[in-house]
Amino acid sequence: MRYLTARKRAEGKGSAGHGAEHHWFMQVSAVALALLTPFFIFIVGRALGAGHDEVLALFQRPWPVLVIGLMLVVGLIHARSGAQTMIEDYLQGGRRKAAIIFVTVLVYLLIATTLYALAKLAL
Repeated sequence: MRYLTARKRAEGKGSAGHGAEHHWFMQVSAVALALLTPFFIFIVGRALGAGHDEVLALFQRPWPVLVIGLMLVVGLIHARSGAQTMIEDYLQGGRRKAAIIFVTVLVYLLIATTLYALAKLAL
């Protein structure tokens, strides 16, 4: 019969070492999203139903483009981090790695596409 202490049984099965960092990132990005959301809704609300020229005039000013760009970047990175947590919880092995790579590539592709579209509108 082996007598193991609770510490010895738990050794090697603990934290991955980045849980607190991930938690704080999610909290800070959630606060940033909460602060940006009213401005985002206001800007998009003004653009809805407006004519083509009015929308172009709105997006040629720096503040609406900055707010929408920040909202999309922070929101997509927040979504990637949440999706990565779900993937880490429910998938194992090669499928986990492939899914994390897929989500990361997809998010950064979406960020690049939206920033390019905003730059084209602004210029």
